[in-house]
Amino acid sequence: MRRWTPVLAFLVSLTVLATGISPASAVVDKKPLLSGYGLYPRLVRLEHSAFGRGHIIASVSSSDGNGGFTPILESTDEGESFRQIGEIRDPDATAGQCCGTLYELPRKVGRLRAGTLLWAATYGQDAGPARRTAIKLWASRDGGHNWTYLSTAALSHNHDGVWEPELTVDAGGTLWMHFADETQAPQYAQVLNRVASTDGIHWGTKQLTLAIPPDRVRPGMPIIRRLPDGRYWFGYEICNYRDRYCDPYYKISADGANWGDPGDPGNRVLTANGNYFQHAQTTALFPGGPNGVRLLMVGQIYTNAMGVPQAGNGETLLANDNFGAGDWYERPAPIHIDGIYNNYCPNYSSTLLPVDDGKNVLEIATEYADGCRAYFGKGPAF
Repeated sequence: MRRWTPVLAFLVSLTVLATGISPASAVVDKKPLLSGYGLYPRLVRLEHSAFGRGHIIASVSSSDGNGGFTPILESTDEGESFRQIGEIRDPDATAGQCCGTLYELPRKVGRLRAGTLLWAATYGQDAGPARRTAIKLWASRDGGHNWTYLSTAALSHNHDGVWEPELTVDAGGTLWMHFADETQAPQYAQVLNRVASTDGIHWGTKQLTLAIPPDRVRPGMPIIRRLPDGRYWFGYEICNYRDRYCDPYYKISADGANWGDPGDPGNRVLTANGNYFQHAQTTALFPGGPNGVRLLMVGQIYTNAMGVPQAGNGETLLANDNFGAGDWYERPAPIHIDGIYNNYCPNYSSTLLPVDDGKNVLEIATEYADGCRAYFGKGPAF
């Protein structure tokens, strides 16, 4: 949607075709999430809400004749089916809406009770040469049925964008929004920044989380999960760095507020033979393993160490049983996505959630089929 390198996209497209991966398919192991356009799917299970505790809530960025909006869907049968229960229509979406995120508050923040659902997205990227992109926050106090605007957490001071919000509450009860920030160019093409709030309405000065020289390097796509031992796992991609292109890294914080040296790239995610995901990783926590938790990751393009897409591209997940340390290993994805290349739609920023007491994994992913469409399905986790 924003930062695709045309030459690189063309080369990746040729590689995908050369390896025999077909265009958008008629694979029957996935179901359409909704009838229209869909991007940036997200899943949460209501764990703290009085409205449908245990229900699964899904969101996507979509559009219709009235412009961009966010359908909110619910599953009460562990991901076997979904129905729409609400929607978010921000007036600024007429000038573009991108890269939304969904989060349930695990504890009270200001006047926002535990169980409040939060939605954040970038607005205004299509507003022309004088644009100022903004990350805006909405809240639902009834399990996703009704939504109200809360605040603008980040606003660009120039034409460059602020993207890909991710929400978390730290060990002290402060709400944080992490986001990718292009506004510090030309020193950095993109950095990861964060802002804090004690009420979801007023936000502090942005703090630098990740900034890596030289100027072409682009950390982005932040994902944060609280581990069972109380620490915080922070996943992200780093593009144009060293010998790799947009591969996943991670750091771990003791309190969810402090992330160490912004110049430290963190730890790379790899299999034993060097395979990795290019672009748009997301990670979910599953029960199991020697530490009581397994990390399960999905990414857009599954490649070998040379960046060549592999036979399992679009149907592979990566797992780790040691909080990310050491080699990751392959697991089959519950749905198969075809026609994957360096583009904002196919298998881009997919989402995972444990279902059926952790025995199965639910996935929502996107694919070109008469426009970009969101599909869901589930299968064995391990």
